[in-house]
Amino acid sequence: MARIIVNGEGHILGRLASIVAKKLIEGNEVIVVNVEKIVVSGDKRMVVESYKKRLGVKVHLSHKWRPRRPRSPIRLFKRTVRGMLPKNNKKGREALSRLKAYVGVPEEFKDAEYTVFKEAYKDKLKTNRYVELSVIAKEMGWKGVEA
Repeated sequence: MARIIVNGEGHILGRLASIVAKKLIEGNEVIVVNVEKIVVSGDKRMVVESYKKRLGVKVHLSHKWRPRRPRSPIRLFKRTVRGMLPKNNKKGREALSRLKAYVGVPEEFKDAEYTVFKEAYKDKLKTNRYVELSVIAKEMGWKGVEA
């Protein structure tokens, strides 16, 4: 079981999440730092509106229960990776438990060697229109502070 430390700065959300999901299924432990600097491709207004649309979805099962919607960059990233893992089985749950994500860079990983996935980097985008996860999270009501 290898430990992979990824600097999320400048990586595209979906592409990075799919690579991380594959590494987790292989049995590796993956640590992602600078999650707030991961980018989502597209026009800022359209991307933020599509994320905000999910906040307005109501469920009429009970007045005491409502679906949780991720608002922090860490939860947004983990939710994206979770969607790419096997559903409803032990292998998928164990894989997700091996994923750690951090806003900023914790002290213990300051001097670590980071992995950069070139196929998931924002240079692969044909346009320069993208939004960072921190911007999306703040628009959705995240009150956290960037490191």
